[in-house]
Amino acid sequence: MKIFLTGATGYIGKRLLIQLLEEGHEVICSVRDRNRFSTKLFKNQQHLLTIIENDFLDEHTLQNIPEEIDVAYYLIHSMSSDDGDFSKKETLSALNFKKALEKTNVRQVIFLTGIINTERLSKHLQSRKQVEEALQSEKYALTSLRAGIIVGSGSASFEIIRDLVEKLPVMIAPKWLRTRCQPIAIRNVIQFLVGVLGKTFTFNKNYDIAGTDILSYREMLLQYAEARHLKRRIYLVPVMTPRFSSYWLYFLTSTSYPLAKNLVDSMKVDVIAKENHLAEQLGIQLFSYKEAIAMAFDKIKQNDVLSSWYDSFSGPFHARNVWQYLEVPSKGCFKDIRQMKVNDEAAATERIFSIGGKTGWYYADFLWRMRGFLDRLFGGVGIRRGRRNLNHLEAGDSVDFWRVLYADKGEKRLLLFAEMKVPGEAWLEFKIKDGILHQEATFRPLGLSGRLYWYSVLPFHGLIFNGMLKKLAGK
Repeated sequence: MKIFLTGATGYIGKRLLIQLLEEGHEVICSVRDRNRFSTKLFKNQQHLLTIIENDFLDEHTLQNIPEEIDVAYYLIHSMSSDDGDFSKKETLSALNFKKALEKTNVRQVIFLTGIINTERLSKHLQSRKQVEEALQSEKYALTSLRAGIIVGSGSASFEIIRDLVEKLPVMIAPKWLRTRCQPIAIRNVIQFLVGVLGKTFTFNKNYDIAGTDILSYREMLLQYAEARHLKRRIYLVPVMTPRFSSYWLYFLTSTSYPLAKNLVDSMKVDVIAKENHLAEQLGIQLFSYKEAIAMAFDKIKQNDVLSSWYDSFSGPFHARNVWQYLEVPSKGCFKDIRQMKVNDEAAATERIFSIGGKTGWYYADFLWRMRGFLDRLFGGVGIRRGRRNLNHLEAGDSVDFWRVLYADKGEKRLLLFAEMKVPGEAWLEFKIKDGILHQEATFRPLGLSGRLYWYSVLPFHGLIFNGMLKKLAGK
């Protein structure tokens, strides 16, 4: 089949794409930033893959969608948007998608959304419901798959649970931890998404998809602790406002504040799947919550996390068009330039491409963590995001509070752009040429505050950057 896939660089889309290509489908990937899409995973399937750039909030960018399409996947959402009213963006995006797809020969659109089983919907689920209604058309059949909490390596829900349980032996938590939900393993989600492909009995129908367990969020935390052989105690506080709950999630986990706020809003409502026979019809074996945790950690242990919600761009960060910063400026900038001969180029390259995350920054890690803590206090991403893979990087990946703009081991070059809160723009570049490691930090200040910021951190640069350079060079 010829398939049109939106959200191909996202958490679900990236995993779905791998499965579709393995099954021999021809896939047209719709992405907002071609620079973020890496084809390294698909070397043997290049002939099945086409990449086009679209922004469904701007219908003028949708003219390049091919007419010959059999099935389309709609995997676009704005839950982590900083915009207060993300639902307007979600509805506009869906309407533009529908209008564009009605001009093609598509027979089926598959939409992954959230479980809706109550009249009292959270803002997020209300928006998802509106999107589902906006996607309905007389020109094609809509198949809606409604999921609750998705559990898998790199998923937002899994990483938040992981942060809470592994860092806090005792939790003073809000009362919404009593809310019940029905989590589903990411592997089952992909099986459902592929399973309904072209199945006419699913046309113009919606299905709740979920795992085998109905659990409260408190039970999910405790079962995770049990699976990790950790003793944890959770005490629920009856009085905790939504705003305070959002800050509680934001400061204790690696989530962004907008996502924390929307998650808290969603977690007040039970999310239980309505019974159906879709799993049996498609021959899918549903996994329990504990099995989903075990599979997630199996991927983590193998250093084989295919995608992570951390790597999604926030709205403002995407709006900046960060790829314009691929060329590091030289005028009007402060620079810290250092170089050193390396003992072993291959080993130094591996160290460079393993930087950040669990590996750390090779020198004065406590100062990096302090900078991350300060960034968190001012509403930034902080340093807790880590990185998806321990020794592999590609454009678009997050590395703590940096974003990868360019990564090529063959060229021995890595370029990072700061996603932290700074009064200006910052780059950090590493490259090895003729046995010399070049390390360059660039800062383009914004006004007087930017200049004051640079001079305030300058004393630390001599310590941190020199120590880091020595370690990377193998000295």
